[in-house]
Amino acid sequence: MKVVSALYAVLIGAALAGCASPPHSGREYTYYQAQGEQTVRMGVVESVREVSIVNPDSGTGTVAGAALGGLGGSTIGGGNGSAAMAIVGAVAGGLIGNRVESNANHKPGYEITVKLDSGELRAITQLADEMFRPGERVRLLSNGITTRVSH
Repeated sequence: MKVVSALYAVLIGAALAGCASPPHSGREYTYYQAQGEQTVRMGVVESVREVSIVNPDSGTGTVAGAALGGLGGSTIGGGNGSAAMAIVGAVAGGLIGNRVESNANHKPGYEITVKLDSGELRAITQLADEMFRPGERVRLLSNGITTRVSH
């Protein structure tokens, strides 16, 4: 039983490690983005629209929930009853784990439309961790792959 528990712990840890994703925030930078040069353009906020930023479900929540539920269910009863409870626990754990992962993968964001000094319009979507209002002067920071809006 200890070997099975250790195996579950390793599998869950490995699955959770795959959940890391780059920031979608105007304030957060990854370690590898630090000291990287960015192009800066100035403009004025035209509009701000609330959006939901969704990270695709990886299945980690379902797998981890099923593993934990099955492990917990198997400790109830004995013989066929233990096996049945393991199945019930795995199904219930998988459903709960899926719901938890889904909720964790939805973050509030803004679609910010900016009129650049050049007259061009740009729309950038990022986490709602900094408030923007129409008419505000802002900077667009771009590294050629990602662009963020900041004050």
